[in-house]
Amino acid sequence: MASVSEAAAGADAERPRGRLERKASAIDHTILSPGTVSINVQGAFIVDADPSNPPTPSDDGAQHDTDIRLPNHISVVSHVALDIGGSLAKLVYFSHEPDCKDPGGRLNFVKYETDQIDQCLDFIKRLQLDFHAQNGSRSGKMFIMATGGGAYKYYDEMRKVLGAEILREDEMDCLIMGLDFFITEIPREVFTYDDTDPMHFEEARADIYPYLLVNIGSGVSMVKVSGRREFERIGGTSLGGGTLWGLLSLLTGARTFDDMLKMAEVGDNAAVDMLVGDIYGADYSKIGLKSTTIASSFGKVFKVKRRGETQAEDHGGLSHESREEDNDASPSEPVFKPEDISRSLLYAVSNNIGQIAYLQSEKHNLGHIYFGGSFIRGHRQTIETLSYAINFWSKGEKKAYFLRHEGYLGSVGAFLKRQPRNWGRRNSFEEYPVVRPTIQHREA
Repeated sequence: MASVSEAAAGADAERPRGRLERKASAIDHTILSPGTVSINVQGAFIVDADPSNPPTPSDDGAQHDTDIRLPNHISVVSHVALDIGGSLAKLVYFSHEPDCKDPGGRLNFVKYETDQIDQCLDFIKRLQLDFHAQNGSRSGKMFIMATGGGAYKYYDEMRKVLGAEILREDEMDCLIMGLDFFITEIPREVFTYDDTDPMHFEEARADIYPYLLVNIGSGVSMVKVSGRREFERIGGTSLGGGTLWGLLSLLTGARTFDDMLKMAEVGDNAAVDMLVGDIYGADYSKIGLKSTTIASSFGKVFKVKRRGETQAEDHGGLSHESREEDNDASPSEPVFKPEDISRSLLYAVSNNIGQIAYLQSEKHNLGHIYFGGSFIRGHRQTIETLSYAINFWSKGEKKAYFLRHEGYLGSVGAFLKRQPRNWGRRNSFEEYPVVRPTIQHREA
């Protein structure tokens, strides 16, 4: 009879072979049955950007966001996911790292302006070529999971350019599935904002229902989520990211949404907005209003404009041509800085969304309010304004929750649509043991 040590040695000799066989079997199964691979999220972590080497925009218009490292996922993934909205197309795909000594790979996040959909499809074509090069002749075609309005608008074009099967998924269903994934599976993804702690991370958790999702894209949808795939759109507003983008395109010289946000960072809304202090000369503490609280968005414009017109009349009503010749003359129309206009309008749209979100949460008795969508983009003023609105109207009883990948809820949900049911830690997926991921701060 073999000793315990001999038996253990024999078992150790079999383990590497067994692991290799299981890995090969999993790859073969994925190639023969594309898109049915289970994502192993054990140990997942966000790869923080290197501050000394910030990402630069690609020549083709691609904007790359922070990746999520999946150190224990080794199987082939034969699909990508694309969420095409009115303003942006958001792409999610998995990639192995051939030159990396560690196993696993990454979830990659890339976005294009929807007007550049051709460049986006060219990027996916390159992913197709890479997929076939890495997985051989048996790999078959890569599947394209698509959601959002553009999944229908650009369906024929995607089929023609990519030569692949396009699987369209319901937009709301994808949004909820994507948000559930981030809340429950990815550490250091969800955070709250406070003046003393601008990014306080929330622990990944399983008891997440019910909650309110406020998805801010071109417009705004507010969705009550009562359980897994149990949701209802309870409201929204047409005043969203498209409103801000459209009005600032008319009022300023900015050409992109990011340019508008950069201008808002250095603007002073007090030059455009009428504040409580402009009316009372101080705080109105009896009803909880600080002197810096906005009483009327763009409230100063008419008065300042009227004052300028009066001054012009006093100077003889100089024409536009005359003013250009006489630099000392008072202009008939005051010039408002585009930076100040940008900040004022950003506050106006964000405050409006925040108040409506609070009212919906009160009406439906929802304690957690998550903000998603590409309108936010990690922009501090936007996050601060939405947080302030929820905190102010709830008297500190509720918080606004944000995500580092807030613009990719739909595309991540579409990506996960190719997964089998009951996968992941929250659903006790037996193949991968329930292990609390360790938060890691490192580049990979």
